[in-house]
Amino acid sequence: MNRPGLRLGRARADRGRPLFKPLRDRNPAAVGAVGLLVLALVGLLAYNADALPYIGGGTSYSADFTEAAGLRPGNEVRVAGVKVGKVTGVSLDGAKVKVTFKVRHTWIGDSSTAAIGIKTLLGEKYLAVDPLGSRKQDPRRRIPKSRTTSPYDVTQAFDGLGKTLGAIDTQQLATSFQTISDTFKDTPGSVHSAATGLSALSQTVSSRDAQLAQLLTGSKQLTQTLSDQNGHFQSLISDGNLLLGEIEKRRTAIHSLLTGTQDLSTQLSGLVADNNQQLGPTLDALDRVTSVLLTNQTSLDQALALAGPYYRVIGNTLGNGRWFDNYLCGLLPDSYLPAGTPPPTDGCIPPKATGGAK
Repeated sequence: MNRPGLRLGRARADRGRPLFKPLRDRNPAAVGAVGLLVLALVGLLAYNADALPYIGGGTSYSADFTEAAGLRPGNEVRVAGVKVGKVTGVSLDGAKVKVTFKVRHTWIGDSSTAAIGIKTLLGEKYLAVDPLGSRKQDPRRRIPKSRTTSPYDVTQAFDGLGKTLGAIDTQQLATSFQTISDTFKDTPGSVHSAATGLSALSQTVSSRDAQLAQLLTGSKQLTQTLSDQNGHFQSLISDGNLLLGEIEKRRTAIHSLLTGTQDLSTQLSGLVADNNQQLGPTLDALDRVTSVLLTNQTSLDQALALAGPYYRVIGNTLGNGRWFDNYLCGLLPDSYLPAGTPPPTDGCIPPKATGGAK
């Protein structure tokens, strides 16, 4: 049998309970596992922020190139010299190189061209896109090789030249050219001269083989070092641009400072010129005064030494008020002292009487 009073008491008890159980009353292991899962999800979202629809944004395109030419993921994508995105991938697709890139707020037409450009003298690359065409490029279709170009890498050319020369047997080459020269020695003069020139050329190359290989190796190391220090060069150039920009901003203030300094020097020169007649006698008189003071320096020191105690006594006499504070010592003789008072033996002693009686 259900009692209304009992149901009312249970309803009131349920209203007093909290809707959610506090964390301190939950299982610590379960709370820790949920916290770690949330942190992992937040880290994953932060790592893939560029791929999110509202945060990352951008449209991905792809293009086929005959060679990568040093292009790497993370390089800039530029349209008319303005950075609009970055390269997201460079991979080999058969005999072609597939380059994927992402741009934001940029229109790419169906006749657009793409070229790998050299960003710096140290060999850093970027992808230059020329947005041509009347319709928008389908992101699912690649830009064909007929509309892409790759730069000629001088560093790679020197590297290949060094490897090629290293693989050539220069001694055997010189012997071959010498054999050709000997074979054509009885031919007409023009042919014999050409063969002799080839022989001399081969001997020259053979004699300079070590130096040439060393030169190519040094050039390769130099280009590699410059490439490794590319970031420092960019920072140096950026700091120089900031310095020049700040000087440009402060140009008016610096010009005013220099102009004011020049005007001040002009005014001081005029002031000295205008007061030369008055300043000359004044300086001469001041020089004479200092000369007199230097001549009597000993007397002045002695006078100051004697004046010190005198002014101290004057201060003690007149320093207590509008009267003279004085003390007379030894004014009365010993006969005027009260009976039984011994006369002073030191300090203030009355003068002795002089006369006929002693």
